[in-house]
Amino acid sequence: MKPAFVTLSAVLLVGVTLTQSACASHRPYRANINARQYEQHERINEGVRSGQLSREEAQTLRGEQRAINREERYYRADGVLTPAERRELQRELDEASQNIHEEKHDREVRW
Repeated sequence: MKPAFVTLSAVLLVGVTLTQSACASHRPYRANINARQYEQHERINEGVRSGQLSREEAQTLRGEQRAINREERYYRADGVLTPAERRELQRELDEASQNIHEEKHDREVRW
């Protein structure tokens, strides 16, 4: 009797694990636009604190973030964010993320 219980427990555990991983891959972290915006905001602040970003670089990057926020508000004004609009925002966030990385690693430092 005990081996059947262990086998049933193992099967249930595998089933739950597969279900959780399927749900996690269905809605990846990157799909959350607000979370990405927050993360990029924190990366800019961290770059300023560490001296990796100059004041001008930070202002430029923050301006880029504000432009993305304005565009998101425009897209959401009708109450719906279409898949095409979401893709456009994701593309712009990808570009902004790359710009943050480049500015933080361009060997210009704030003393």
